[in-house]
Amino acid sequence: MTRLGALTGLLFLVASSQAFAIGSLADVAIYDRSGARLLPVYTSDGRYYVAGRTGGEYEIRIRNNTGGDLLAVVSVDGVNVVSGETAAPSQGGYVVAAWRSVTIAGWRKSVSRVAAFYFTEHDNAYATLTGRPDDVGVIGVALFRRKMPPPADLDEPATRGFSSAPNSARREGTRDARSKLQGDADGAAAGASAENAQRPAAPQPMEKSLGTGHGRNETSLVRYVSFERESDAPNEVIVMGYDTRANLVARGIIPTRSERDPNPFPSQFVPDPPPRW
Repeated sequence: MTRLGALTGLLFLVASSQAFAIGSLADVAIYDRSGARLLPVYTSDGRYYVAGRTGGEYEIRIRNNTGGDLLAVVSVDGVNVVSGETAAPSQGGYVVAAWRSVTIAGWRKSVSRVAAFYFTEHDNAYATLTGRPDDVGVIGVALFRRKMPPPADLDEPATRGFSSAPNSARREGTRDARSKLQGDADGAAAGASAENAQRPAAPQPMEKSLGTGHGRNETSLVRYVSFERESDAPNEVIVMGYDTRANLVARGIIPTRSERDPNPFPSQFVPDPPPRW
């Protein structure tokens, strides 16, 4: 009984060590909308990856781990998910209130609509179809702290970001504004610097690599807000690559042993012991 209890505790620790989000100032996770689950995050050579399935819709979830607002400039496949521009950290993004979360489910089409993210073949990715195929397969989030204290009057243009809180509710530190931001904000993932985007040489993939498509139109309400950055350089850049599971296994990113989890009950009945001679 004691040994069984110890083994159970060990299995629990192993299971709980599986990462589903990465980041310091904020946690970034990928939620598989089709499978209703967070995708496990795998690491290799200091980079992070998730495994997607062709046709599956997904969303990017960002949780602010700090006591101040953050601006998240998000890109998918090297494309800014708000403006559709080739992504750069200096562009606009989503404002994430202190200790709150935002969910980014697609490419922003207006202040009320997005086109859903979904995993698709590289050739059908939005970035590829718009002539930018080189950075397909990566999600990035560049995080900026707000300059404190915020000025009463902005003498210089501030970065324009998105918030889902209505104008009447937006006030620094109010619970209502933060709750609204957490519940309604929608957005996407980020591209990092050219140096971070470099991929090491890898074995030939077994399947066509994945990209992110321009999917169905759905409701996502936001509004414009002002945000003055603490500095021009991001306080943190979070980078997460993605591909099919088969390709990540072929590249050695997902260990082969993960292809099949051990089955604790492989047989239904107890066999006879071997005969004694």
